[in-house]
Amino acid sequence: MKLSERALLALAAAILTTSLRAQAPMPRMTAVEPTAGKVGDILTVSGENLEKSHVAEVFLTDGKNDLKVPITEQAATSIKFRIPPNAKPGRFALMILTAGRDPKYIEQPVKVTVQAPGEAKPEAPKPEEPKPEPAKPEAPAPTP
Repeated sequence: MKLSERALLALAAAILTTSLRAQAPMPRMTAVEPTAGKVGDILTVSGENLEKSHVAEVFLTDGKNDLKVPITEQAATSIKFRIPPNAKPGRFALMILTAGRDPKYIEQPVKVTVQAPGEAKPEAPKPEEPKPEPAKPEAPAPTP
């Protein structure tokens, strides 16, 4: 067998081996509660594949600046993080740095609002109360 044929077989074997390896599950954030907070508040993100073996770090990002947030708790379906002291008020997306041999930054479809120190937290929408039915007009009294 010629050297070029051996090289070609080795390349084909490497490609086949790489494609047969199971890919690590992709972390995905789906919601955050509460959706807004102030510096020091702890927010909880829910999703899937969020454990330490898949998510190394979490960031707030506005598309230009990325701010690493301290993770306080981490599990497969949730991450709790604290809004850091140097966070400026504004609306941010969450971004993760994946764990493993080939880490990647992935912006998530989850948004967080960092509020100014004096700003009130948004209230949850109140359920709509049923409207009372309008009073029915009384029938006229029969005449004798």
